[in-house]
Amino acid sequence: MYFALLNKKKFFAICALVICGVVAAISLFSTKAYAVFYGGGFKKLPIYYVKTEEKKIAVSFDCAWGVDYTDKLLEIMEKENVRCTFFAVEFWSAKYPEYLKKIADKGHEIGTHSSTHPYMSKLDKSAIVKELTSSRDIIEKTTGKRVELFRPPYGDYDDLLIDTAKELGLYTIQWSVDSLDWKDLSANEIKSRVISRVKNGSIVLFHNQGLHTAEALPAIIRELKEKGFEFVPIGELIYKDGYTMGADGAQIPNV
Repeated sequence: MYFALLNKKKFFAICALVICGVVAAISLFSTKAYAVFYGGGFKKLPIYYVKTEEKKIAVSFDCAWGVDYTDKLLEIMEKENVRCTFFAVEFWSAKYPEYLKKIADKGHEIGTHSSTHPYMSKLDKSAIVKELTSSRDIIEKTTGKRVELFRPPYGDYDDLLIDTAKELGLYTIQWSVDSLDWKDLSANEIKSRVISRVKNGSIVLFHNQGLHTAEALPAIIRELKEKGFEFVPIGELIYKDGYTMGADGAQIPNV
């Protein structure tokens, strides 16, 4: 009888602990707008994609090295009536201000991709602030448009970077679909990778200097349109507030 009573006590104690754990987890999840719990604590995450029922996606281009194919990319998107997001490094912006302005004038969004394209997780806070503010300033001065988005070079980040960018009013953006165009894949390979991976709320990564990106882009846009997808800039895809982050980098609207 004693053991039966003891087992019942253990059972109810375990149930109480489980319930408390679930309640605590729900509470933490609902209050952390951009952090996810990992074993030892909360890890800050950038936005990889958006959880949405709408068939909306965003195409993005990182600009760091040249402009050989940029006019062609802009021509394609104008023809297809697609607006997208470009992330520009400061030294690229300083070298090609006419392209920075051309991109903005054609209705595309521009975010910062840092000042010098470093591994941002290796920098202290003052260096991060300098990277973000100087690169943002040149874009805003050249285009007259506010910068709200930041993409870390190499996709490299840590908690300090996420927090500092947030303090500066910047949303840190990754991607959920990598075209791998920087590996000089063929146009068909790029197309297959992107088409097979896109879903509602995807953010697609391209580079303006991708060797076969412009060749692949028209077919990608047409096929995704046929599947019912709408193309919007990242700033129009993401939630600006009232969201939580999934462990896979999904931005999830609060209900």
